[in-house]
Amino acid sequence: MSRHTRKYQCKKSTLLEYHEIIECIMTALDAKSPYTAGHSKRVSDMAEILCGLLGLNRSETRMIHIAAHLHDIGKIGIDDAVLNKEGKLDGREWEMMKTHPQIGANLLDKSHLLAPFSKIVLHHHERFDDKGYSYGLKGKEIPLGSRIIALCDSIDAMSSKRNYRDIQSFDFCYHEIEKNLGKMYDPQIGQAVLDHWPLFEQYILKSREK
Repeated sequence: MSRHTRKYQCKKSTLLEYHEIIECIMTALDAKSPYTAGHSKRVSDMAEILCGLLGLNRSETRMIHIAAHLHDIGKIGIDDAVLNKEGKLDGREWEMMKTHPQIGANLLDKSHLLAPFSKIVLHHHERFDDKGYSYGLKGKEIPLGSRIIALCDSIDAMSSKRNYRDIQSFDFCYHEIEKNLGKMYDPQIGQAVLDHWPLFEQYILKSREK
């Protein structure tokens, strides 16, 4: 067996391990919160699209794509009554919900395979204007993958039915992103989404057919 063949088989084996671990974890999360089933896959799919629009290389894209699939893993540690509550969360419940990025990062750090994704997961609710959580990072202090996931997470949240509101229109989503450039979202990443908005509309419509 050649060195190249061994290297390829090793990479293939590692990818299968990632896939199996992620599928197991996300199946557990979907069982805990059926209302958000499929959310992480949609976010990871859109993150992959966005990475392509930003011209990121294969390695960066793969890292962000996997991290996006895992971004909500910390919700496994959130009380079911809070996670599946009908209506808006109160102050105490919201503070509890805000711990999920840290819980997720702590979980990922326990696996040598998944630890590289923990920092991206930890910071996916930071805001470009430093008003996010968990650490109040600002601008490009926030990892690139976290900035990409934050935007894709918002798109899916707005374009999906939630237990406290109905699906928002595509026009609403577009204008929410536009008015929050430099606030919630990295302006360059957000503009790339807006400049290619029909791609995201098409993906969302297709995902609703499944």
